Amino acid sequence: MRHGNRWTAPACGSGAGAGFTLIELLLFVAISATLLAIAVPLATSALDDMRTAMAARYLAGRILAARLDALQRSTCVGFRFEPSSSDYLFSTYTDGNQNGIRTTDIASGVDPIDATGERLADRFASVRFGLAAAVPDLDGVRQMTDTDGVRIGSPKILTLSPDGTASSGTVYLRGARAQYAVRVLGATGRTRVFHYQRGANQWVLR
Repeated sequence: MRHGNRWTAPACGSGAGAGFTLIELLLFVAISATLLAIAVPLATSALDDMRTAMAARYLAGRILAARLDALQRSTCVGFRFEPSSSDYLFSTYTDGNQNGIRTTDIASGVDPIDATGERLADRFASVRFGLAAAVPDLDGVRQMTDTDGVRIGSPKILTLSPDGTASSGTVYLRGARAQYAVRVLGATGRTRVFHYQRGANQWVLR
């Protein structure tokens, strides 16, 4: 405000310098809390999906490495999945007598172990082998009671052969909500990673 040749600041409480009213402050807090309530589940879901995707890629990479090892050494190399604490422990073995990876040969030491067993959850928290009951498998079959995530035959042994082929099968991985699958193509020994999109209710190649 001008008084002659002098300027003075507006008086306290005038409209130009007013702060938040109590109602405005409460509204701001309510909006912030709502946005936070929306953002936290979204961030948690994204982290869960990322972690499960990394686990699927890791497993696919391990299978690829075993396939290359079998080609280079001209012998079968296999993954054995063993039940352990409501999940699976997987280890790699080498064929010691040229008849494939067999449970009896593993037990007798003929097929020696290459790498000690590991669980996915040890590297990727909350990720384990499994197929959610509400999710159909890659073949479109919805089996509400079969949630087993390792589907590579009754011995649970995935064999990579020196001719590039493999025992075909699918391994399912799940997080808190995310669902992924690693499929091994027997004729070529190659792996494919799939992601189940719940909104579209379909598996998508990643």
